[in-house]
Amino acid sequence: MTAPLLAIDKLKVVYQRAITALQGISLGVARGQLIGILGTNGAGKSTLLRAISGFHGIDDAEVTDGTIRFMGRRIEHNQPHANTRLGIALVPERDKVFPNLTVAENLAVPVGRGRAELRRREAQVFAFFPRLAQLRRRTAGLLSGGERQMLAIASALVCQPQLLLVDELSLGLAPAVVEDILTSLVRIRRELPLTMIIVEQSAAVALRVIDYGYVLENGRIVLDGDAARLGDHPDIKEFYLGQSKEGSRRSYRAVKQYRRNRRWYG
Repeated sequence: MTAPLLAIDKLKVVYQRAITALQGISLGVARGQLIGILGTNGAGKSTLLRAISGFHGIDDAEVTDGTIRFMGRRIEHNQPHANTRLGIALVPERDKVFPNLTVAENLAVPVGRGRAELRRREAQVFAFFPRLAQLRRRTAGLLSGGERQMLAIASALVCQPQLLLVDELSLGLAPAVVEDILTSLVRIRRELPLTMIIVEQSAAVALRVIDYGYVLENGRIVLDGDAARLGDHPDIKEFYLGQSKEGSRRSYRAVKQYRRNRRWYG
């Protein structure tokens, strides 16, 4: 049996030595998979990505139990630059780009090597995001939200990662922009030897592209399954897709009771 690219076992992350953000998280990610981490605000989604990438320490958080293995190597206490060298790139929820640099300069920062190599990598990401090629001399602070998200993903791709982590893919973006970015991600995944984990509040967005998903609540995995099975699960329909058993649209806040499955397999 082939070992997973990423294996997380019983992970616990605590903020400020007092607040438990993740408790007992275990999951595996195979090479080439597109994994979705779903859940509402405060569920622990971003904390999970930051723990994988090594950026959790910036927020005064630490892994107090469990392991994270990337290509068989333990990384749960690594610094961000060490995990980047191993092949992990994070597109963060906040501070996505350098606002005072141009698009081209943002792409040059992570490469840090010869001009020919920079041009090669730049051409590759411009093929995935043609809009950025048109804006290469524009200051990043003047870009729209969608353009910043494209630039953040492109800046991660020029690092040539094996594992790409995208935090809050669609947050604050218009549906048409989200559609363009999803199309680009599907193409990137098809053309590059790349594994992806995306954090997404909108289950409707995530279930369109992921192979497998995990639903987090209060720092724990409460549901998991492939896209088809999650999309057909009554809790996902009712509380994340806004559909009652009768098929009518319902909001999360309108629901009075939530029968949680602590772990779901079928």
